[in-house]
Amino acid sequence: MKKYFIILICVIVCFAAGCGGTGLIPSYNIEPESEGTLAPDVTPEPQEDIPAPDIITGTIEMENGGIITFELYEKIAPQSVRNFVELARAGYYDGLKFHRIMTGFMIQGGCPNGVGNGHPGYSIFGEFAANGFENNLFHSRGVISMARGSTPNSAGSQFFICHADREHLNGNYAAFGMVTSGMEVVDEIAETPVLDNNGKVAAENMPVIKSITIDGNFTLEGPDKFPR
Repeated sequence: MKKYFIILICVIVCFAAGCGGTGLIPSYNIEPESEGTLAPDVTPEPQEDIPAPDIITGTIEMENGGIITFELYEKIAPQSVRNFVELARAGYYDGLKFHRIMTGFMIQGGCPNGVGNGHPGYSIFGEFAANGFENNLFHSRGVISMARGSTPNSAGSQFFICHADREHLNGNYAAFGMVTSGMEVVDEIAETPVLDNNGKVAAENMPVIKSITIDGNFTLEGPDKFPR
């Protein structure tokens, strides 16, 4: 009897050890239509949240070496800023292009397809007066704003930088940032040859964004997203 009792104990111990395997770590896909996903290798140690500064700064580095620095104003357009920061930190913009260029108007980029019809798989709320939102950042030279489709809440990843003051955009597009240095780079991009009066650029001539980086390691919640 003692012998069978010992064997039973061994079986129970072995069974318990076999059930203690590690579970799968779920991947976090920030960009449903982009290549790859973002998945942590290990579970990070809990850290104290670092609040975002009132003015968030960052850099657009062009493939040809041009540098554009900017400020983002979350208090003016929180959804637009949170969206831009999240995409930039995920590397979404790296390698994308300025596909629509209109001298004296604006340069537009951030389309994953490079032709103006792409988006990150979701939309965000349009933060401008025509959509019931107060936004007092006007579209002057150097202002960064969200591009969108015909409906108010259709902006996703595409943005534009004003090459000149464009008052008619005020109240209809979500301005959320400003170039602080490198307008000469914007001027250079604005001189890119185009194929028509709507700013279409030949694929081989599209200026390439090497990276967009955000300064600091602060925490910032993501935007509210509408399904596409």
